[in-house]
Amino acid sequence: MNRNEMIKELSNNKEIWDIVIVGGGATGLGAAVDAASRGLRTLLIEQHDFAKGTSSRSTKLIHGGLRYLQQGNVSLVLEALRERGRLCLNAPHLIYHRAFFVPSYHWWEGPFYGIGLKIYDILAGKLGLEPSRHLTLEETLDALPTLEPKGLRGGTVYYDGQFDDARLAITLAQTAVDHGACVVNYVEATELIKNDGFIHGVKIHDKVGDKTYTIQSKVVINATGVFSDKLRKQDEPESTPIIQPSQGIHIVLDKSFLDSETAILVPHTDDGRVLFMVPWYHRVLVGTTDTPVAKPLLEPEPLESEIDFLLKHTSKYLSKVPSRKDILSIFAGLRPLVLEGDGKKTASISRDHSISVSSSGLITIAGGKWTTYRKMAEDVIDQALKMCHIEGRKCVTEKLKLHGWKRDVDPASPWSQYGSDSKHLQAMIDASPELGNPLAPELPYTPAEILWAVKHEMALTLEDVLARRTRALLLDAKAAMRIAPEVAALMAKELSKTETWVEEQVSSFIDLAKRYAV
Repeated sequence: MNRNEMIKELSNNKEIWDIVIVGGGATGLGAAVDAASRGLRTLLIEQHDFAKGTSSRSTKLIHGGLRYLQQGNVSLVLEALRERGRLCLNAPHLIYHRAFFVPSYHWWEGPFYGIGLKIYDILAGKLGLEPSRHLTLEETLDALPTLEPKGLRGGTVYYDGQFDDARLAITLAQTAVDHGACVVNYVEATELIKNDGFIHGVKIHDKVGDKTYTIQSKVVINATGVFSDKLRKQDEPESTPIIQPSQGIHIVLDKSFLDSETAILVPHTDDGRVLFMVPWYHRVLVGTTDTPVAKPLLEPEPLESEIDFLLKHTSKYLSKVPSRKDILSIFAGLRPLVLEGDGKKTASISRDHSISVSSSGLITIAGGKWTTYRKMAEDVIDQALKMCHIEGRKCVTEKLKLHGWKRDVDPASPWSQYGSDSKHLQAMIDASPELGNPLAPELPYTPAEILWAVKHEMALTLEDVLARRTRALLLDAKAAMRIAPEVAALMAKELSKTETWVEEQVSSFIDLAKRYAV
C-alpha cells in the first residue's frame, strides 16, 4: 500500500469513478472494501490519517452489546452478534475471544444477569463464541484475584471479541487496495461538483503534495462520522444537523490492577452505561463515559469529571485502587450518534446506523459501531448501486477474508495483528538484527514495525506511527514521548526527510502526547 502510487492513480485517471467515499474510518474503509470487492472503481479519501478519529478510540471490543439487550433492542444485538461471528472467521488474526466477568454483589444479580447472558448466547446461534457460565465465589477469586471481595457472591462469565481498532482499520485499507481500490490519506474534499443540481464528483486537495484535483464519479458517499454534517452543509447549506456527538473516554492502567486475562463488565453505572475493565496489550483499558458535546473536534480532550467518574467506579470493583498517578494514558473519542429527540441523554440514543440521500444525490451514512461496519458497508453500497443503476453486483464480504488472514494466531505473540504479513517483518529482522531490538522496555514495539508502517501502511507522520500503526501513545504516553526522537529518525531515513523535519515531528508529537498523559 503505497501513497505515491495512489496519488499517481487518481491524478492520471481520466475515467469516471463508480464510487467516491469521503472518510477513512471504520465506515468509509468498510464501504471501500465492499465496493472494490464487487468490482466497482472505488476511490476513498481521508482528510487526516486513517482512523484518526472515533475509529481508533474505541473500547477495542467486537461485541453484540449487552446494554442494547437491556434496552430491548434485540434486532441490533442480533445483527451485531452475527457480524461478530463473521468477523472472527474473516479476520482470525485480528479478532480473538475474551472472557468477560459480570460480578454479583446482590442475591438477585446472579440469576438476572445469568438469564440475560443465556439469551445473548442463544441470539448468537451458530456464530456464537463460547457459552456463558456461572462462577462460584471461590472460582471467581481464582480467576480474578484483584477483584474486590467484600460482599462478592460470584458471577457470570461470557465471551465477546477483542481487537485493535486502528490495526483493523489499516487492514481494511489494505484489503480494499488488494481488490483494486484507491485509498489515500491526507486528502480533503473541498467542494462537491454539481451538474443540473446533481452531484457528479468532488474537488479534492492533497495536503502533502499541495495539489488540487477534480474527480468525476457516479456517486459520492459521505462517511465522515462525527463530521457528517459539515459535508452535508456543503451540499445543502440549509440542511438540519443529524449528528449528536457523544464523548467517551478511556484510561489505561498497569496490568497489576487487573491481574487476569478475564475482563470485568459492570452492567450499570450512574450515567446508564456499562463499565469495562479489559486486559489489552498487557495493560488494563477502563471505559467508558457518555458525555454530550456541542461541537466535534479532531482531537477531543477528556474532562476532569470523566476521569473522576472512571476512577470512582473502578475503585468499587478492584482491590488495588487506582489514582491519577497510576494512569499511563488517557484518550477521548466521539461517537457519531444519529440525533433523536432533544439528544440530551446520549446513553439512550440507538447505535443503529442511518443512511440518507440528499436531493442532489449525496449519500450519508452515520451512526453504527465497529462491530457492524461490514453490514453498514453492504447497506450503503447497495444504496449507491441503485442510484447509479448498476445491477448484478452482489455483496461478497460475508465470507471475504481480510488482508493478512491467518488461522490459529496467538494474540499474545509478537506481530499477531499482522497475520500472514508477519513473515515479512521477521525477514527484515533476519537481514538486520538490530531492527528487532525493543524501542523501550515498557512498549512491545521494534524498529522493524516502524519501517514497515512507513513502507507499506502509508504512515507519514510520527503521530501516525506512535498513535495508530503502533499503539504506543495509548499504552504509555510518557514512554511514547521518550522514543519519539528515535522513531522520527528512523522515519526520516526511509522518507528522505531532513533533521528539521525530525525536530518538527518530535515537537508536534510531544505537544499531542502531553494531552494523553496525566
